[in-house]
Amino acid sequence: MEDELEPSLRPRTQIQGRILLLTICAAGIGGTFQFGYNLSVINAPTSYIQAFTNETWQARTGEPLPDHLVLLMWSLIVSLYPLGGLFGALLAGPLAITLGRKKSLLVNNIFVVSAAILFGFSRKAGSFEMIMLGRLLVGVNAGVSMNIQPMYLGESAPKELRGAVAMSSAIFTALGIVMGQVVGLRELLGGPQAWPLLLASSLVPGALQLASLPLLPESPRYLLIDCGDTEACLAALRRLRGSGDLAGELEELEEERAACQGCRARRPWELFQHRALRRQVTSLVVLGSAMELCGNDSVYAYASSVFRKAGVPEAKIQYAIIGTGSCELLTAVVSCVVIERVGRRVLLIGGYSLMTCWGSIFTVALCLQSSFPWTLYLAMACIFAFILSFGIGPAGVTGILATELFDQMARPAACMVCGALMWIMLFLVGLGFPFIMEALSHYLYVPFLGVCVCGAIYTGLFLPETKGKTFQEISEELHRLNFPRRAQGPTWRSLEVIQSTEL
Repeated sequence: MEDELEPSLRPRTQIQGRILLLTICAAGIGGTFQFGYNLSVINAPTSYIQAFTNETWQARTGEPLPDHLVLLMWSLIVSLYPLGGLFGALLAGPLAITLGRKKSLLVNNIFVVSAAILFGFSRKAGSFEMIMLGRLLVGVNAGVSMNIQPMYLGESAPKELRGAVAMSSAIFTALGIVMGQVVGLRELLGGPQAWPLLLASSLVPGALQLASLPLLPESPRYLLIDCGDTEACLAALRRLRGSGDLAGELEELEEERAACQGCRARRPWELFQHRALRRQVTSLVVLGSAMELCGNDSVYAYASSVFRKAGVPEAKIQYAIIGTGSCELLTAVVSCVVIERVGRRVLLIGGYSLMTCWGSIFTVALCLQSSFPWTLYLAMACIFAFILSFGIGPAGVTGILATELFDQMARPAACMVCGALMWIMLFLVGLGFPFIMEALSHYLYVPFLGVCVCGAIYTGLFLPETKGKTFQEISEELHRLNFPRRAQGPTWRSLEVIQSTEL
């Protein structure tokens, strides 16, 4: 009988799978894709923007800028991106609560459109300040999207696909990095005349999102738990899951709604005040910091010099760097496929352990390069292997933590904390890496090795596995871990805990 029904059910399943896939693509193309794209696209026009800054200053004052001030202006242009990302991360929580997940992603494109206009007309207006403001605005866009996109997709996906769907954020980040590297080639938009168009090209993925995302459903969890709209929630579920039996999922949503009833959305600082969230907040802070402090960005920064020392022609280095971005994209896709089979903990432990291994070999290769010239090729191989290892686990799994470890009332605040932490760490690493490289020379990677080891140990000892569990089951397990002596007691409800504490 099942064999007879299967052909008739297959088209409907394919249609619903297509809607979920379109939702992932529409959210990702204007979401974390923009983060990766704007992160890498600024590298190609470095010398051209510096020359434009100097020429603009000279036209205004009659004197050229000293070299150290040109470098300062350039560092401001680069560092305004993570500063904008920090503002965006702090803005994401209130936006997600007041506008909803989907509308927040749509409204977020205002920053991209404004930045593209500033970039496109900066040279004609003779204003490097327009480039600075544009970088700040695309940073705000990236900060908002990096927090809301995983939340939106994690709440929209069925529990058996939640990890894979949430991992798509890492895929779009890596895809954005690669596309930024490709579009920045000298043969495309990386030339001396086309750099304003190169910076303004972030308008294209924003326009694609504005055209596609309005046609797709809002997060069912947001519609039911935050808005209390049962009919809209059911309609969204039918579009995402089909017209099959939704009773089980609706029951789960109603249980979570009952648990959150009477509670308001938590503020970021309140997460650190409740013992019931102790394990979640600690995991978020430790693993969120480890992802930015593990040295992956520094490997990207060091790749050019290693390729140059290994004898790669200067004109070909840009193509080798595209290979590093492609490595992260490849492993992000692989992790998306296997995450629901092997689980989150295995990917994180394996990723950090492999990064420790390759980072150690990378350090030895740099130390021996004067004695054995072939070690430079070993260092090149370690760069690719390290980035592959980072893409296996930390790059994608870390972004899922804020979605899976916190309930509906705490999730926006957790995303704000995670996003703010990521951007602050990204800024500090970018600021401190040149000094670390100068002070430690060939041993520059030793501090990052310690971070990788700590990330693997913490994951193995303290992070619970969330594969295949509903949000309510995860919440109950974390409650048992936070209150081990009450493990045999009744199921935790946040409102009851607050009331009993007050009484």
